[in-house]
Amino acid sequence: MRFENVGLLSIGYLLPPQIVSSEQIETDLRPVYQRLKLPEGRLQLMSGIAERRLWERGTRISDMSARSCLQALEIGELDPSEIGCLIHASVCREYLEPATACRVHHLCGLPTRCWVYDVSNACLGLLNGAMQIAMAIEFGAIQAGLVVGTEDSRGLMEATLSQLLADETLTRQSIKPAFASLTIGSGSCAWLLVDRRKFPKASPIHCGVVNANTKYHGLCESDQDQAGGNMQPIMNTDSEQLLHAGVATGRSTFEDFLQESNWSRSMIDRTVCHQVGAAHRKLMLESLQLSTEKDFSVFEFMGNTGSVALPTALALGIDRKGIDVAERTALLGIGSGINSVMIGMTLNETAVQGKDLSAS
Repeated sequence: MRFENVGLLSIGYLLPPQIVSSEQIETDLRPVYQRLKLPEGRLQLMSGIAERRLWERGTRISDMSARSCLQALEIGELDPSEIGCLIHASVCREYLEPATACRVHHLCGLPTRCWVYDVSNACLGLLNGAMQIAMAIEFGAIQAGLVVGTEDSRGLMEATLSQLLADETLTRQSIKPAFASLTIGSGSCAWLLVDRRKFPKASPIHCGVVNANTKYHGLCESDQDQAGGNMQPIMNTDSEQLLHAGVATGRSTFEDFLQESNWSRSMIDRTVCHQVGAAHRKLMLESLQLSTEKDFSVFEFMGNTGSVALPTALALGIDRKGIDVAERTALLGIGSGINSVMIGMTLNETAVQGKDLSAS
């Protein structure tokens, strides 16, 4: 879909306080590594991820999401009463019901005449939510909306470590599906989208395209549907097959993106891929015939933060001057299922307010 009136006004984000290195995880797994004769450094070598982050134990997802939203509202200089839609879109949520968005709505003091709901679509939740808000703005239903998510990887990481340490039947082959779970990190991010006819300084969002390749839905699955801060899911991921099927899906989506945006490859100044890891980034950009030098990544020190990975990477790119004003930017999203969402935008003076809690 093409947009004439939608813009990204501001972004709020939080970086969790606890930093966990790949080296530390391998130290925890030393009995398994020694028994299977696995070389040290394997985790970082395979993923390109040196660190990932965790929230303090007991942190509420909705508290962090509310903080991200309030940061976006503050720096965007927008009164909460002007928000017409709030979508909470991370994989992690606090309850099966009510929607986590309900408590975030309450904490942020948003108006009663506001669409409030959760969206879940693996790593694409925030991008899906952003497109839903963009369509509502484009069609004149609302003038401003927030999409937010907070991912908490502690439960997955701890459950995976416990399982690997307890399973004496593991082999070098059977341990592979668990490694992807050890690359997951935590984070929180909120995007404030607005009608540019009222907020002309917002960065214009030009288009969004989607592609569903769901015959590969079984390549990454959790054990069961869980919610809440104490959830400890186990993920089973065929990383190699997921990599190649995801890139193929992305390649098809990108052709649609070029047509919808009316951009050529040479017109794209900057890209932000989904932040899975080094192998995915390299193969994805090569497949799309795009330069790695134009791509901004944060997975090296954030890990794969799921639905907030690409939105936070964009925020950090702007905040740390890795992405400049007036650059045509392509957001290249991939999610298990397999789905792809790609968004084209041009950066104005988009305001970003973040906080690295490890520095507090």
